[in-house]
Amino acid sequence: MPVYLYWGDDEFSLAKAVDALRESILDPSWSTFNFDKILPDSPNAVISGLNQAMTPPFGLGSRLVWLVNTPITQHCSEDILKELQRTLEVIPQTTTLLLTTPNKPDGRLKSTKLLQQQATVQEFSRIPPWKTDQLEQRVKQVAAELGVKLTSPGVERLAEAVGNDTQQLYNELEKLKLYAGNDSKPLNIEAIASLVQSNTQNSLKLANAIKAGNTHQALELIAALIDHNEPGLRIVATLVGQFRTWLWVKLMIDRQVKDEREIAKAAEISNPKRIYFLRQEVQSLSVNQLQQSLPLLLELETQLKRGSDEISTLQTHVIALCNLFQSQSRR
Repeated sequence: MPVYLYWGDDEFSLAKAVDALRESILDPSWSTFNFDKILPDSPNAVISGLNQAMTPPFGLGSRLVWLVNTPITQHCSEDILKELQRTLEVIPQTTTLLLTTPNKPDGRLKSTKLLQQQATVQEFSRIPPWKTDQLEQRVKQVAAELGVKLTSPGVERLAEAVGNDTQQLYNELEKLKLYAGNDSKPLNIEAIASLVQSNTQNSLKLANAIKAGNTHQALELIAALIDHNEPGLRIVATLVGQFRTWLWVKLMIDRQVKDEREIAKAAEISNPKRIYFLRQEVQSLSVNQLQQSLPLLLELETQLKRGSDEISTLQTHVIALCNLFQSQSRR
């Protein structure tokens, strides 16, 4: 009775895991008959999926039933819960039931608790942009998987460039693999800088332009990011991470904390040596203006998620942020 629950907003990583599971279960000659992909808008999707899970496979291999973006870990009626309880106990060993959702399962629901007991649960969430140590570790893992050798500065540069975009990370490493060819030497930072488009780095430049109150430069950077197809929500995520880091560092400085390790721990920075540079970056800023910037960024994120026009919404909020820092600097 193999049951899997995959959840998280890293669509690329989740899709790769689904493909790997599918290849391990299905016989290629019989996959058309033994693979059921049930979309959430299908009539009685959950009940239909559970019924299909009880159907024996045809020919060789096993059957895979995939409930795509299922809502049962967010809300689940009593009727569906009863059907889930009944079915999970008797699913044949020749069937694998896969449930996927982009949202974190609600641990308070009986359906979630049941799946946590009966299923293999795996998370596929994006790494927060400010957790640089985790981003660099992910670069090392994927580079090893694809057989690409990188220097330590190269790993750092690539992590800065792609941020938490797993699909771009794979694409850039495939490009670097072709560039390296049969050369056994690790790729250096110069090669990576010349080949990899750094949208995350430009988002960090945007944060610095806002911090300086440079409206003209900030609007130019937004235009450049949009031209390179950088999603608005990803721009916001980078900005939130950067301003959050600045706020924590400034708070600790104002509290007269001297220990760089203590400051790094509070700001969730893996390398305490970065604190020296962050001190310089926040020297002219106040806690008040950094605190005021975060609600503006939250409002920006909310409006983008509600479907507001991406370019105009970004421009309006970035102008407001720049004005905040301009007005604060004149006081």
